[in-house]
Amino acid sequence: MNQRSTSGALRLVLLLDLVYVIAVAALVAQRIARIYASRRAQSAGSRLHMRLTGAFALLALVPTVSVAVFAGLTVNIGLEGWFSDRVSSVVGNSVAAAQAYEEEHVRDLEFDAMALARFLNGQRRSTFFLSTGDIRVLLSSGQNQIQRGVKEAYVIDGTGEIRARGESSYLFDFERPTPEQIGEATQQGSVIIRDWETNELRALVRLDAFVDRLLYISREVDGSIFSLLDETRETAKLYNQLESERGRVLFEFSLVYLGFAVILIAAAIWMGLWFAERLARPVGRLTGAAQRVGAGDLNVQVVEEDGDDEIAMLGRYFNQMTRQLKGQRDTLLENTRQIEQRRRMFDSVLSSVTSGVVGLDAEGKVAFVNRSAERLLDWSGDHQSMAIAVAVPEFGPMFATLSEGPAEVAQDEVRVVRSGRLENLLVRMSTRRNEDGGLEGYVVAFDDVTDLVTAQRMAAWGDVARRIAHEIKNPLTPIQLSAERIKRKFASRVGDDSEKLEQMTEVIVRQTNDLRRIVDEFSKFARMPEPDRRNTDVIPTLDRCVLLQEAGQPTVKFVRDITEGPVCADLDETMISQALTNLIKNAGEAIETRIEKGAPDGFSPEIRVACDVQDGRVEIRICDNGIGLPEDRARLFEPYVTTRDKGTGLGLPIVKKIIEEHGGSLVLEDAPVFGGNDRPGAMAVIRLPLSAPQRAAGEMQEEVGE
Repeated sequence: MNQRSTSGALRLVLLLDLVYVIAVAALVAQRIARIYASRRAQSAGSRLHMRLTGAFALLALVPTVSVAVFAGLTVNIGLEGWFSDRVSSVVGNSVAAAQAYEEEHVRDLEFDAMALARFLNGQRRSTFFLSTGDIRVLLSSGQNQIQRGVKEAYVIDGTGEIRARGESSYLFDFERPTPEQIGEATQQGSVIIRDWETNELRALVRLDAFVDRLLYISREVDGSIFSLLDETRETAKLYNQLESERGRVLFEFSLVYLGFAVILIAAAIWMGLWFAERLARPVGRLTGAAQRVGAGDLNVQVVEEDGDDEIAMLGRYFNQMTRQLKGQRDTLLENTRQIEQRRRMFDSVLSSVTSGVVGLDAEGKVAFVNRSAERLLDWSGDHQSMAIAVAVPEFGPMFATLSEGPAEVAQDEVRVVRSGRLENLLVRMSTRRNEDGGLEGYVVAFDDVTDLVTAQRMAAWGDVARRIAHEIKNPLTPIQLSAERIKRKFASRVGDDSEKLEQMTEVIVRQTNDLRRIVDEFSKFARMPEPDRRNTDVIPTLDRCVLLQEAGQPTVKFVRDITEGPVCADLDETMISQALTNLIKNAGEAIETRIEKGAPDGFSPEIRVACDVQDGRVEIRICDNGIGLPEDRARLFEPYVTTRDKGTGLGLPIVKKIIEEHGGSLVLEDAPVFGGNDRPGAMAVIRLPLSAPQRAAGEMQEEVGE
C-alpha cells in the first residue's frame, strides 16, 4: 500500500496477525489437549482423530512452507536486481548531477551576495555617514551591476526589520528570515536560504562595516527543479539505506511470509481439527457403540447426524441394525428360555425318578447322567465323554450286543459291586434315533432290584419254611418217642449191645431235638408274631442286652456311647431285646472268627455300642473289630446265608424282620478300624421311629433352643 516496511500500518498488521495467530493457536492447543486426553483415556475415535489432524496439518504445512521458501527466494532475487551495480551507478550519478546543479546556483548566489556586501562595506568605509536613501541608491546600483541579476535586495537589522531596499524590492514580496537564520548568518557571516515553494534562492550576509545590519538578497529559480533534486537526493538516500538494510528487509519480508504461513497452518490445523472431530466423533460413537454391542448391550443407540451423507446414513443403519439384532436376540432368548425351561423340566424329571438313566452318544460315550444313576453306580467324578464299557464294565457286553446286533432294545439283570456292596440292577438299553431314522445315541435305564430279589428270596424261603415246618415237625415227636420206647423195651434184651443201643437211641433223640429247634426257627421266620407295641424307653432295654452279653463274653471289651434317656419308642420290648441280643452275639462271634483265622499282633477284642437321636429317630450302632462283612453283604439277610461255620443263617433274617415290623431299618456297614485290627469290622445300624410324645417334646426343645 505504498507503505515502508517500518511503517506503523505494517506493524499494526503484524500485531493483528500475532493476535490472530495466538487466538487460533489457543483454539488449536485446546483441541489438541482434548484429543490427547481422549487418547490417554482410550476413547473411541481418538486414534482416527489424531491421524486426521496430522494429515490436515501436514497437507497445510508442506505447501505453505514451500510457498514461503519460494517467496523468500523470489524476493531475494528481486532485491538482487534492484540493488545491482548499474542501478547503484545511475542513482549515484543522478544525485551527483542534482548536487552539482544546486551547488552551482548556490555558489553563484553566494558569490553575488558577497560581492554586493563588499561593495556596501566599501562605501561605508569611504563615507562614514550614509543615510537610508544613500544605502537604497547603493543597493540599486550594486543590484544592477550583478551580471546574473538579483530579484530583490534588502538591508535588514538583527530583528529582521527592513532598513533599506533596492530597486523592485517591494514590501509585499519580502519574506522575513527566521531568528535562527539571522543568528546563523551573524555567527558564520552568510547563510543560503532555499525556498522552493516560492521559487526563490536567498542569501543572508552580515555587513561588517555596519552595525547590526545584514544584506538580504534573493534570486528567482525554478523551484520544481530543485524540489525534484531534493526528491532525487532523498530517493538516493533511501536507496542507499535500503541497500545497507537489504538483509533486514529480506528478514522482514520473510517474517511476513512466515506469519502468513503460520496463520494458514494454524487455520488449516484448526479447520482440520474441526473437520476431524466432525468426522471422528460419529465414527468414535459408532466404535464405542460397536464395542458395547460386542459386549452384549443391544440397547445402545448412536446420535444420528443431520444430512444425507454416508456418515449420517451409517449412524441410521447402525441404529436400525441394533434394533433388528435386539429383536432377534429377544426372540432367540425367548426360544432359548423355553428350551432351557423344557430341559430343566426334563432334567428335573430324570433327576427325580428313582431309576438310573444314562444317555450315550452314537459312539457309546456318556453324554448325560441323572442323580439316581450316579447314586446307584457310585459315580463321584466326571464321566462325561467316557465309553460306557469303561465307565461301567458290567454294561459292556450288553452294549456290544445291542450296538452290533439288529435289535433295538436289550434287557438283562446285571450284578455290580460298588463300595463293597453287591447290587442287582435290571438294565434296559435302547437306541435313540432322529427324525430321519439316523442313529443319535443310546439310552440306558436301570433299577436297583436288590431289595426286590431279596424280597422274592425271602418270600420263597418263607414258603419253604412253612412247608418244612408243616412236613417235618409232625413226625419228629413220634420219632423221638419211638426211639425212647426202643431204648426202654430192648435195652434188657440185647445184652452186651445195650450200651450201643442206648447210644444210638440218644443220637436219634438228640438229632430229633436239633431238627425240632431248626423247625421252630423256620416257624418263627415264616410266621413272625405281631409285635405288642408299647411306649418303651429304649435305653434300659439296650443296657440290659449289653450287660447280658458282657457276662457271656468276658474276653471282649465293651465300650458304651449311649445318650441319656429317656428315649421312648412304640415297640415290643421282648422282640427288640431278642434282636439286639442276636446282633451283639453276632458281633462277638465275628470277633471269635477273626481270632480263629489269625488276628494281627496287638489285637484287642472290642465291641462298641452307641445310641443317639437323629431326625426324629433313635439310632443304635453296634460295631465290632471282627472278621468284617463279605462283598455280597445284601445276601446276609437271606436264610441259610452266613459267614460262620456254626451258624444257621436264620438269625439276621429274623432280626431284620423284627426291626421292619417296628417300622425301622437295619443296615450292615463297614465299621471304623479300631482295637488293633488291620481291616474294618462290621457295624449294624438300627433306626427306629420315636414315639409321638417323644417327637413332640424334641421339636419343642429345638424351638426353645432356637
